[in-house]
Amino acid sequence: MTAATAALIAGPVLSAQASTSPQNAFSQQARAAGLSTAQAAELQRRADAVLASDPQARQLSANKLAIAGGDLVLRAPGQTETRDLAAPGQALDCANGHLCIRDGQGSNYDYYYCGYYDFGGIGDGTFNNNQSSGTRARFYNQNGTERWSNVAKDSGTASWTPVYHIRPC
Repeated sequence: MTAATAALIAGPVLSAQASTSPQNAFSQQARAAGLSTAQAAELQRRADAVLASDPQARQLSANKLAIAGGDLVLRAPGQTETRDLAAPGQALDCANGHLCIRDGQGSNYDYYYCGYYDFGGIGDGTFNNNQSSGTRARFYNQNGTERWSNVAKDSGTASWTPVYHIRPC
């Protein structure tokens, strides 16, 4: 058999394997979580907005994205708790060395890389600065001036709507 013949034979097999796309897996996760078609579409619209605004972002599950600096788990429409739909039995936590934020929509930001990042959280929420003791997390206005800061280890509440940038460490 020639290489060209082998490629023609393998072509349909590869195409069949490609049908199990990440989007299909994300849709299955949303259905398994009990989301309606409209709720699943709204969740994907929110994920798409994050993907469009962050060139480093990658969608990992129906509601979890790798973002610049860490991870973001979106609260699924109609859900009271924010959980990664790919791991529904696992509670979200804030690991040692991380800066974790829950915004007013229930989205969880988990920063574990040092850097300066755009931030899209809104509303009133909470934070857990669980980084190494003494590490200062900084929160910035739209123009880049520091709005406030927090020294680890500490947690509290904050209004995220005016925060546009974060430097976890």
